[in-house]
Amino acid sequence: MLAALVAATSPSAQAQQRLLVITTSPDLKSLVEAVGGDRVEVESLGQPEQNPHSVEIKPGQLVRVKQAAMLVRIGLDHEPWLARLPALTATVVDASRDVPLLQTETPRLRTARKAHTHAYGNTHYWLDPKNAWPITASILAALADLSPADRAAFEARREAFLSRLEERLAAWEGVLAPYRGARVVVVHDSWSYFAERFGLRIVAAAEPNPGVPPSPGELAALLDRLRGSDVRVLISDPHSDPSLVRQIADKGGVRPVTLLPSGRDYIGLFEENVQRLSQALKSGQ
Repeated sequence: MLAALVAATSPSAQAQQRLLVITTSPDLKSLVEAVGGDRVEVESLGQPEQNPHSVEIKPGQLVRVKQAAMLVRIGLDHEPWLARLPALTATVVDASRDVPLLQTETPRLRTARKAHTHAYGNTHYWLDPKNAWPITASILAALADLSPADRAAFEARREAFLSRLEERLAAWEGVLAPYRGARVVVVHDSWSYFAERFGLRIVAAAEPNPGVPPSPGELAALLDRLRGSDVRVLISDPHSDPSLVRQIADKGGVRPVTLLPSGRDYIGLFEENVQRLSQALKSGQ
């Protein structure tokens, strides 16, 4: 009996009692961990360095998906590769639920930019820190359904995390306050939520459609527009074509800065991006 009791209270037994949660992105993994704490074991199918629209599921990951109690996805049409998964028994959480989306209708778009080609709106909503409120609310509700006895603990962890995020958001807004209204150009149209939150004006996207390189004529028109304008910064992603970035920077007279659309630590992602962007905007003045 003593041996059985020791086995039941061992670290390995306690680890097995944790809820296995699979996420489609490391950003969602960070947010699930913020709410779930030691009651969850979280694994992300996608990594920050991967193209989130074309993740290849490995056999070992597929096994873990089948074992999971919950799967959290970005939703909309951000992860077309999820359609290749077999039918799931896990609770599926669409983190886009209750998030105020941008670019859902053409009339809402700036006339200087083409519509984002995702069918349901721009999918990069986690890049506005304020959207962590509805995202974590959906995560909390699903976790509490799976483990009702832990609801109070989940709520306390979420409140503590959001309190810290609110504090950091105020600091980030302070850092970028001198540059509110700054006009920038992007390579990929993934920065709309970030720009809205921090008061930037995206005047053009180099890619006519997300993921599609500009034609020579489209690139020439963009460069003509940039020459002599007050646009000083070009925001690229890690996956942006380096030669395209160099062309726009050199011939358009703008300073390039690579921002990270995804990261393993949600708050750390904004710490890094705000630092990079503020330095670029300061140097571009």
